[in-house]
Amino acid sequence: MKTFKQFILEAYDPEVQGRSQIRKQGEGGRVGVTRKKSEPEKRRVKAAGGGQTEPAKTYKARKDIGAQKPRSTREQQPTRERGSAAISAKEAQKKAYLERKAKERGAKTKTASELLAKKQKAKVDPRYKVHKGTAGAGPSKGTYTTAERKQMRKKGESYLRDLRLKSTGKSKESELKHPVTQKEITRRNKEKK
Repeated sequence: MKTFKQFILEAYDPEVQGRSQIRKQGEGGRVGVTRKKSEPEKRRVKAAGGGQTEPAKTYKARKDIGAQKPRSTREQQPTRERGSAAISAKEAQKKAYLERKAKERGAKTKTASELLAKKQKAKVDPRYKVHKGTAGAGPSKGTYTTAERKQMRKKGESYLRDLRLKSTGKSKESELKHPVTQKEITRRNKEKK
């Protein structure tokens, strides 16, 4: 019976043993092995006629087989030389000094939010009119102000609460298992914390 060491010596050439990876060039000059599916693995089918299908056998080989793609085609290349975007410490000090002096003189300097802003604020069309809600208007969306909608919602909640209390025979909303009004919901959430 062979030992493991003897088996390894026979299985691999001693030159190849030291390498971490054995790479074979694929057929047709491919970089790496071919990943073409075998017949049972193929899922692509073509119509055979009479409502029947059969596996598609035509797998076209790519035109760029064997060619290594350069990094420049896959990655964004730098437009300026390395390190040119950052300013030196001395230049940063000078810039800060000039900004302080400008502020002391009363010159308008940009605030942090202005410096960080990416988009300009959209200009409003001068013909735009703010829609004012009208009390008693129809139920369509946008006919009531926020305050009016809030008032109506509160009325509806209190009406529903009163119906529930009447049907269950209880006197307070806090006695109900499930709260109805927003006021009671927030009160119970505060108690949980």
